[in-house]
Amino acid sequence: MKHTTNKIVSAQHAVPRLVQPLSKGLGPMKQPLSAADIAARGWNLLREDLSLPAAVLYEENLAHNLQWMQAFADAYGVKLAPHGKTTMAPKLFARQMETGAWGITLATAHQTRVAYEHGIRRVLMANQLVGKQNMSVIASLLEDPQFDFFCLVDSEQQVEMLRRFFQSRGQRLNVLLEFGVDGGRTGVRDEKQLRNTLDALSHCREHIVLAGVEVYEGILQDETSIREFLQRATNVARDLAREKLYDRSPAILSGAGSAWYDVVADVFSKADLGEAFEIVLRPGCYLTHDVGVYRAAQQQIMLRNPVARSMSSTLVPALQLWAYVQSVPENEKAIIALGKRDAAFDAGLPVPAMHYRPGNSGPLAAPASWKLTPWMDQHTYLRIEGGADIRVGDMIAFDISHPCLTFDKWRYLAVLDSSFQVIDIVETFF
Repeated sequence: MKHTTNKIVSAQHAVPRLVQPLSKGLGPMKQPLSAADIAARGWNLLREDLSLPAAVLYEENLAHNLQWMQAFADAYGVKLAPHGKTTMAPKLFARQMETGAWGITLATAHQTRVAYEHGIRRVLMANQLVGKQNMSVIASLLEDPQFDFFCLVDSEQQVEMLRRFFQSRGQRLNVLLEFGVDGGRTGVRDEKQLRNTLDALSHCREHIVLAGVEVYEGILQDETSIREFLQRATNVARDLAREKLYDRSPAILSGAGSAWYDVVADVFSKADLGEAFEIVLRPGCYLTHDVGVYRAAQQQIMLRNPVARSMSSTLVPALQLWAYVQSVPENEKAIIALGKRDAAFDAGLPVPAMHYRPGNSGPLAAPASWKLTPWMDQHTYLRIEGGADIRVGDMIAFDISHPCLTFDKWRYLAVLDSSFQVIDIVETFF
């Protein structure tokens, strides 16, 4: 089966979903409302129209990041399939598609179904498809001839499992051969595993379609080893093309998490694969960025990558958490009504960014000396200097590190304009 077009899929919502009132981080609601109805209410964060703590997105920064990453991909002549597991927010998937993305990357059959039900018609599931019910989910979606789906394989056992299932359904499944590293997670490790997997694929081409090669480089920690790994994967991808083992044209060569996407773009684009391959990058955290692990990674990208440096700007944080000061029990300690139920803490605690006292003209930058210390389910300690001007009822905005684990703690996130007015609501599906 040959694929000769690179379709841009539509990601329109079939039916606007209603925002449910019994969820945190929203304003007063007695009944479900559409996002448009909420925007018409004129809620404003600084006017205390939202119940804090609240997770918010800043429209201006979202729009900037969307355009920045698409421009980066375009400069290298590669495709973008943002990893949707970061946000699991179909409204944001739609914006990524509308900005020019080739498709959406996901990690599970469930996530794929969520994306499909919200209009996404091309999914790269950067994971193995295993288990009867998971295969059944994908099989039901493949009944739609407009749905373009890819998953990963790395063993003859998995290939045989997929063959039995999809042959019994009379369906064809696109797969990418995953290339891995010793000590990593999934992916073939050596020539024997590679050849065994390819041999299994050669016996079921009618139902299991080898469409390309995939890697995840983020398991490695330094640029030299990553470049060597990517070059080996590129060589494998080219060899399989010479052996005429792909049943998709162009074949796919895909890699790139959120920390090394520039290196992937550089190595793959320099491989001179021509029109025989579509190169697909899969970063996800760029959309909201952060001030922790991904800011540090982006700073390194800006130093080492000439394309990124030439773009006159960089990614900016677009996600914050707002919470109240609920107690100032000691001279150098304030208690904030924010905790483990609200933000990621695996890659560092949230960082105080802004301080606002209701009634004042606007937020001020939080003092650099303010730091979060112990972290509990619904409370956190804010270390302050003695005599700091901080009161019960003050509002603190926090930047975060690692957007993935912050998003999955929120069902709804308000989208704010530059005056902190709520202009939209984003729903997540974790």
